[in-house]
Amino acid sequence: MKLSGIEALSNDMMKHLLSCIDEAIHAVDENGITIFYNEVAAKHDGLKTEEVIGKHILKVFPSLTEETSTLLKVLKTKKAIFHQDQKYENKNGELIETVNTTIPILIGEEVKGAVEIAKNYGKIKMLSNKLIDLQSRLYKKTTSTSSLDSSYTFQHFLTSDPICLRTLEEAKKVATSTIPIVIYGETGTGKEIVAQGIHNASYRKDMPFIAQNCAAIPETLLESALFGTEKGSYTGAEDRPGLFELANGGTLFLDELNSMPISLQSKLLRVLEDGKIRRIGGTQTITVDVRIVAAMNESPDSCLQKGIIRTDFFYRVCSCSLYLPPLRDRVGDIPLLVNNFIEILSKQQNINRYKVAESVLTSFTRYDWPGNVRELKNTLEYITITNDSNVITVEDLPLKLQPVRLVKQRKGREEQPSLREILAHKEKELITDALQETKGNIVQAAKLLKIPRQTLQYKLSKMEKSLNVTIDK
Repeated sequence: MKLSGIEALSNDMMKHLLSCIDEAIHAVDENGITIFYNEVAAKHDGLKTEEVIGKHILKVFPSLTEETSTLLKVLKTKKAIFHQDQKYENKNGELIETVNTTIPILIGEEVKGAVEIAKNYGKIKMLSNKLIDLQSRLYKKTTSTSSLDSSYTFQHFLTSDPICLRTLEEAKKVATSTIPIVIYGETGTGKEIVAQGIHNASYRKDMPFIAQNCAAIPETLLESALFGTEKGSYTGAEDRPGLFELANGGTLFLDELNSMPISLQSKLLRVLEDGKIRRIGGTQTITVDVRIVAAMNESPDSCLQKGIIRTDFFYRVCSCSLYLPPLRDRVGDIPLLVNNFIEILSKQQNINRYKVAESVLTSFTRYDWPGNVRELKNTLEYITITNDSNVITVEDLPLKLQPVRLVKQRKGREEQPSLREILAHKEKELITDALQETKGNIVQAAKLLKIPRQTLQYKLSKMEKSLNVTIDK
């Protein structure tokens, strides 16, 4: 059918637009004949566009079948497929791994074709595993009795806050055990310092401490990072130990554990139960002795309620949980931390020790510090770099910490309660009701509120004077 001038122009514009997208796009008609195939797709498959366009998909990709081809499946079912893995051999016999989103082209109820957008997952996986290989080689170069990246002890966590001191005492007690430990709190509160402190206070202190952020890489890559791979399990795969093998005898620190996919949690649970792993693509089991210390940026109870973590995983991993409060709730630590960071920065910059004006500390205590201790440290580093003298005054502070702005923020809160103040008031009401119902019993009240006992005790330490209820201690 001959297209009109406007239709031809629109068709050309659409083809140009699709050709410019940095993802593989493959479209077929209702018979499975390719009608569009961009250069990115051609590079993935090791083909030229003219070798594919006008031909049936199974003739160009003989390793696919009507059951395994996502395009043909969508033509048959009329239902879209989102983010599905697909493996196939290209013209050169190379195994290609992609993640495909495939959508039917419908006019009314009639299927006129299907279009697929594919990401070359194999290249991402290969690059990730190269990084893991480098980590493996780095570890092999260290002596068998050295720890990898575990320089902090409990003494490095500076605090005079009662809640933090109690958390550190609990951490010291459980450090000598083998049970998994979860440390939770906002980002920047010092969870990894406590994790390394636990490692260095345990009998594993001379063995490896290896950290992995669970949110940093996709699920499939995280699995291969943790458990290792056998040669031939995917394109470019080599025999490579995973982090469990590298950490054997020591501690594996899993940061942002609440980002770990549910399916992978079940595999980790099996390792914790029997101490055995199996590399991806492998058939043999490997026995490992690894202590798990994890970190979360929200409470384990909250993650359980949201369905982020499995129930069985929760009871196996989160039975021992340690809470680190945000810096805004322990402002008494700010002078202590400022003094420590200033001393470190002065030595690093090889200058006389900076002096901090009292008005600066006042501004620091009035600020909320959403980034917590990490933000405080970075702020001081910025101030010392931009300051021409060795005396830090309020004029040297970033705009967000200027006293005028902080005063305006407080005035605004007096005129209109903030969300935090409204939530705090509601929280106080709920805690009061729970304590009245349980006649002041903290353990029963915590169960009623579905929060850890230590979390309730911490909240009570802040509001106990204003509660009109007797607490059974």
